[in-house]
Amino acid sequence: MNAALFDMDGVLVDSEDYWVELEREEILPEVVPDDDVDVAEITGMNYREIYDYLDAEYGTAVSREEFVDVFEDAAHELYTERVSLLDGTHDLLAELDARGVATAIVSSSPHDWIDMVLDRFDLDGAFDAVVSAEGIDGPGKPEPAIFERAAADLGVAVEECVVVEDSENGIESAARAGTVVVAYRIDAHDDLDLSPADEVVDSPAELRETVLGLVD
Repeated sequence: MNAALFDMDGVLVDSEDYWVELEREEILPEVVPDDDVDVAEITGMNYREIYDYLDAEYGTAVSREEFVDVFEDAAHELYTERVSLLDGTHDLLAELDARGVATAIVSSSPHDWIDMVLDRFDLDGAFDAVVSAEGIDGPGKPEPAIFERAAADLGVAVEECVVVEDSENGIESAARAGTVVVAYRIDAHDDLDLSPADEVVDSPAELRETVLGLVD
């Protein structure tokens, strides 16, 4: 394998713990009050596409502007104050670099949210590429375009990429792109379908061991 691609939310940082609670307890009951929507349906999607999805599938009770404002306000607090970085991230990236393996963040979050994480955890320049769903032509996860774009930006074949993802939408996206998929199982997600993944890991140590084993 020539490249390792990492989702941000739920993988590099533990933000899904916060987002899932916010979406389940506040956002979904307000946006689609007449329906019981499973958080897993929207996890891993770009937040602007979440609104389109909810509006098309269920009908929404708030405006797009109100919806976006909630996410923007929450994101600033979350990424600058609350989240923690995956244990061993800097060491893993250094080892991948030493082996000549290209790395990228591939995230549904917008670039300014990603930049908050990069700045806070001293990761500026640590990845060879940073790909946001807002910077691609076409739909984001679960469609495969975002991983195809990341592979192209790194100059490698998409089949030569290992992807680490935590959500059903992200895992499906990576699998449809033809990558080798490592599912990172976290407490924030219950009863996800991880079957499209090639490997499933449960801890930062296991994630590191699996990724390094795949890129040998």
